[in-house]
Amino acid sequence: MIIMTEERSASLISEELALEAARLALSSVGQSVLLPVVVGFVAGTQNRFTIKSGSAPGLSGAKIGSFWPDNPALGLPRHSSTIILLDAATGRLAAVIEAAAGNAYRTAAADAVAVETLARKNARVLAVIGSGNQARYEARAVARVRPIAEILVAGRNRAAAEGLAAQVQVETGVRARAAGIEEACHEADIVVTATTATRPLFHANWIRPGTHVSAMGADGQGKQELPPELYRSARLFCDIVDQSRSIGEFQHAPHDVPITALGDVLNGVGVGRADDEEITVFDSSGFALQDLALATALLSRADKEET
Repeated sequence: MIIMTEERSASLISEELALEAARLALSSVGQSVLLPVVVGFVAGTQNRFTIKSGSAPGLSGAKIGSFWPDNPALGLPRHSSTIILLDAATGRLAAVIEAAAGNAYRTAAADAVAVETLARKNARVLAVIGSGNQARYEARAVARVRPIAEILVAGRNRAAAEGLAAQVQVETGVRARAAGIEEACHEADIVVTATTATRPLFHANWIRPGTHVSAMGADGQGKQELPPELYRSARLFCDIVDQSRSIGEFQHAPHDVPITALGDVLNGVGVGRADDEEITVFDSSGFALQDLALATALLSRADKEET
C-alpha cells in the first residue's frame, strides 16, 4: 500500500497534470459507475465531510473531502481531501493520497476543459466572481486554454477582490483588476463563478450573447450561483447530468431544458457550441473519477521522479 502525504502530492501537482487527468475523467464518464454523494455531519459540531466514490475500467475508489472550521486554531487548513485507490485486481487498498492542493487544481482543471471545449476561440476577457482561494486557481486554469488579455475579479469584498487580482496578474502575466459584478458580466467573454452562494450572483440579462459561463460552486442542495432565467436562452452542459440536477447548479434548472454531458461532446457524440452568438453554461458538481484519475497521475509522476 502506498501512502502519499499532502506535502508530497503538492510538490507533484501541476496545472498540466490536472488538466490531462480532468480531460480523461470527463471523457470516461460513459464507461464509469458513479455512486450518490454521501454528506456526513459530526454530531455536536460544524464539522462535515463528503464521500464521492465510483469506478471505471482499471480505477476504483473514493475521495473524502472534509471541512473542519476550527482547524486554523491548530495551524491547519479548514479543508482537506483524501483519495483512496483500490487495487483493480483484488479490491484491496492500493493507495491513500492526501491532496487538498491537488483538489483545487482538479476543480479548476474541469473548468479549463469546459472552456477549452465550449468557449469562443477568440474569448479574451475573463470574469471571475468570487475572491476566495478557489477563484485564484480558476483564473490560472482558464488563462492557459484561451488567449485571455484581461481578468476581472468581482466579489462582495472589494479589498479581497483587489488582492486576488494583484496575485492573479503576477501568476498569469495577464492584466487583472477588481470590478463590480455587473461590470464584469457585461464585459466578459467567459464568466466563472467560484463561491458558496445560495442565491443568484447576477441577472441573466447581464450576460452577453456568445458568453461562456462556468458555475463551479454548487455541490450541495440549496447552493445556487446562476439566475434560472438564464437557462431558457443558453445551452446547458455539465459533468454528471443526474448529479447536477440533484446537488449541482442545475437543481434550479427547468426539467424540460436539455442538459448535455461534457464528456459526450469530448467523445464526439454530443454537440457543443453551435455558433459565436450562443450562450453556453457548464456546471461542475465534481465526481469521483476526477479524483481517481488525478491520484493515478500523481502516483505515475512520483514513480518517474524516483526512477
